[in-house]
Amino acid sequence: MLRVENLSFSYDELEVLSSIDIRIQRGEHVAIIGESGCGKSTLLKLIYGLMDLEHGEIFWEDEQILGPAYNLVPGAPFMKYLSQDFDLMPFITVAENISQYLSVFYPDELKQRTQELLELIELTDFANKKVKTLSGGQQQRVALARVLAQKPEVLLLDEPFGHIDNFLKNSLRRNIFNYLKENRITTIVATHDVHDVLPFADRAVVLRNKEIIARARPMELYRNPKSLYVASLFSEASMIAIDVLKTYANTKRKIIVYAHEFRVSPSSGLQVTVEKAYPMGSHYLTESKNEDGETVFFNAEQLLPKGKVVYLNVAIETINQRIQEATTI
Repeated sequence: MLRVENLSFSYDELEVLSSIDIRIQRGEHVAIIGESGCGKSTLLKLIYGLMDLEHGEIFWEDEQILGPAYNLVPGAPFMKYLSQDFDLMPFITVAENISQYLSVFYPDELKQRTQELLELIELTDFANKKVKTLSGGQQQRVALARVLAQKPEVLLLDEPFGHIDNFLKNSLRRNIFNYLKENRITTIVATHDVHDVLPFADRAVVLRNKEIIARARPMELYRNPKSLYVASLFSEASMIAIDVLKTYANTKRKIIVYAHEFRVSPSSGLQVTVEKAYPMGSHYLTESKNEDGETVFFNAEQLLPKGKVVYLNVAIETINQRIQEATTI
C-alpha cells in the first residue's frame, strides 16, 4: 500500500498542498484530477521523492519515501516517474533507449522484451530510428516504454498522453493501462483529460485550492458530482434551480445538470436564449442565457440560431438522483 499522510507543501510562501491524505492499494489505478495549478504535478514529485516534504510522511508498504535531503540520488528504486520532460537519449535509437535498463547478459530476453514494448507503444517500424528524429508525441511513447521496461512496482504518470496525436491516444490508452492492470503495477496518473479517468481509473481524487475536495470511483463522481467544479472536470454543466425545471416543486434548491441531460422543448421548461453553438460532430454544444442572465449549456441535435428562444427539460429521474445525492453530502 502507498500511504500519503497529512502532506503539506509550499513554494516559498505559497502553499500549494495542504493536509493531503491518500491510501492506494497495490495494483490500484488512481487518477489525480483538477484544474491547472492545483498541485497535481507537485504531488507526484513529492511521492517520488524529488522534493523534500515540509509536513507529513509518505510510505510504500513499510518503506518511507524521503527527498533529496536524505538521498544522494532522488527517487525510490521501486518507483518510476514519467514527467512531461521525457529524459531520453537523443543520439541513440528507439530500441536502444527502451532496452537501456535491460540486462545484456540475456540477449534473447532483451530482444523479446524490447519488441514487446515497441508493439505496446505502436512504434515497431521506428525501432532503428534515432530518438532526435522523432516527433514530440513519438518521443513521449518511447519514454513510456522506457519506464515500463524497468518493471516498477509503482508508476507515476504526469499527463502521459499530452503530446500524442488524438487518433493514436485511444489505442495507446488501452494498451498502456491494460498492461499496467495485468501486471498489477500501482499507477497514479495526474491528468486533465477525462478519457484517462473514466474508462481506466479505479478511483479519482479531486484537488482544488490545495486540498482534496472529493474522492470516489470515477463514475460515481461523474454521476453524482458534489460541486459544479467536479462536474466541469468531466463535461460542460450548469447549476439550475429545481423549481424552474419543475414549476410544481416547492424548493429553491439548485442541482447540477450536464449539457447532454437537457432535452429541448418547443413550449415548456427552463426558458433560455441561444448565444453560441459549437459543432461537436454528433451534436451542437449550445451556450445560452436564462432569464436571470446565467449561462446554461445544453446539447442540441440541430444548429440553433443566435437569439432563438427554446425551453429545456430534465428527466425527473435525473433530478431525483441529484437531490438525493445532495442530501447525503
